[in-house]
Amino acid sequence: MLTTGPRGTQDILPSVSGQWQYVEKTIRNVCDLFGYKEIRTPIFEHTELFLRGIGETTDVVSKEMYTFKDRGERSITLRPENTAATVRAYLEHKLYADITLNKLFYIGPMFRYDRPQAGRYRQFHQFGVEAIGTANPAIDAEIIILATQFLKSLGLNELKLQLNSVGCPKCRPVYREKLQDFLRDKVKDLCPDCQSRFERNPMRILDCKNEKCTTLSQGAPEMADCLCEDCHDHFDQLKELLRAVDIEFILNPRLVRGLDYYTKTAFEIQYSPLGAQSAVCGGGRYDGLIEECGGSSTPGIGFAIGIERVMLALEKQGLMPNEDASLDALVVPLGLKAQAAAFKVLYNLRLAGYRADMDFAGRSLKAQMKQANKLGAKYAIIIGEDEVRENSVMLKNMFTSEQTKIQAAEVVKNLNFEVKD
Repeated sequence: MLTTGPRGTQDILPSVSGQWQYVEKTIRNVCDLFGYKEIRTPIFEHTELFLRGIGETTDVVSKEMYTFKDRGERSITLRPENTAATVRAYLEHKLYADITLNKLFYIGPMFRYDRPQAGRYRQFHQFGVEAIGTANPAIDAEIIILATQFLKSLGLNELKLQLNSVGCPKCRPVYREKLQDFLRDKVKDLCPDCQSRFERNPMRILDCKNEKCTTLSQGAPEMADCLCEDCHDHFDQLKELLRAVDIEFILNPRLVRGLDYYTKTAFEIQYSPLGAQSAVCGGGRYDGLIEECGGSSTPGIGFAIGIERVMLALEKQGLMPNEDASLDALVVPLGLKAQAAAFKVLYNLRLAGYRADMDFAGRSLKAQMKQANKLGAKYAIIIGEDEVRENSVMLKNMFTSEQTKIQAAEVVKNLNFEVKD
C-alpha cells in the first residue's frame, strides 16, 4: 500500500519533532564543550568501504546491509554505521594534515535489515563521536566521559559502564587459539551462527545472546590473561583515568562488540530501566581501521549512541521536557478585506521576533478564537472592516479577556511591553 511506509521505518511527526530537536541540541552542546566538530557524510557509500572496514564476517555485512547496483553497475550500500564513512572522509580530505588529533561527531540515519523491535528500526539514527590521531588512553577516557555526560544531561542516571580490552593483532591470535581449544568439543552444540564464527571470529561467540551458547562458553579463557604488555598497560592507564574522575565501571570479559575493527578498548553503556535491551551506547578503539581503508597506520577510537533507544528511555522515565509550542499572538482577519492588513501585522510581528500566525481559511471569529485557545496564543489580534478603515487592531489578552483598540503601527510596541515585561 502506498499509504504505509516500509516496514522498520517511522515518520517523525510535528508532535514529536521538538523532542528530537531537544536531544540533538543536547548532543551539540556537549560536543561543543569537549571540542568535537560535526562531520556529515553521504547516506550511501561504495560497498567495498564496509566490506574492508567492518569486516566480511560480521553479521552487519553478511546479513544486514542494504546493498544495490546503481545505474553505472557500481555496488552501493546504505551506510549501516558511520565510523568507516568518517574514516573515508578523513583520508579523502586529508584531515590528518590540519592537526594531530581530529575530534569529530555526527548525527544521522543508518540502515540495517534487522527484525524491527522497540527502539530498533531498519532506518535508525545514531549520534557518534570519533577521535582520530592518538593512542593515548586519555582520549579513550575522554570519549567515555563525553558519552556519560550526554546521557546524564538528559536525566538518565542509572547508567552502567561495561569495559573490556579485546587486545591487538599481536596478542589476539594467542587468545583466539586458547578460545578455540576451549570450544572445540562444544562446536556441534552451538547455534548455527556461532558454529560459523568458530573459525571466522570465535570471540563473537562470547557475545552471543543464545542462552545455550552463553552456557557452553561459561568458563572460557579471558582476553585479560593474554594481553601483550602494550595492551595491558593501555588498559591499566584507562582504568586509572576513569577512577581519577570517579567514573564507575564493570569489567566484562565477554564484551567484544560486533565489528571486526575493534582493538584494545571496548565499552558499552547500559541503562538498566530499559530491561533486556538496555544498551544505549557502544564503542571502542580501532587502531587498524585507517590502515585497512588505505591510509597510514593511525590510531582512533569512537562510539555510537542509538537516538531511538535514548528517546525510548526518556519516554519511559518521563524525562522528556514539555515543549512550549504556544504562540505569542494569533492574527484574526475577519473577511477578505481585512487580509492584507492582517498579513502586514503578521509580517511585522515575525520580523520583531514574535512567534505569530494567522488564520488562512477565512473562518468565523468564533472559530478563530477557538483556534487561538488551542494554540495557546497569549494574544489575539483582531482585524475587521472597521479596523481596516481606522488602520487599527483589536488587541485581546487571551488570559484576562481584556480588549484594547490600538493603532496597527503600535502592535509590536504593545506586545513588547505586555508580553516581555
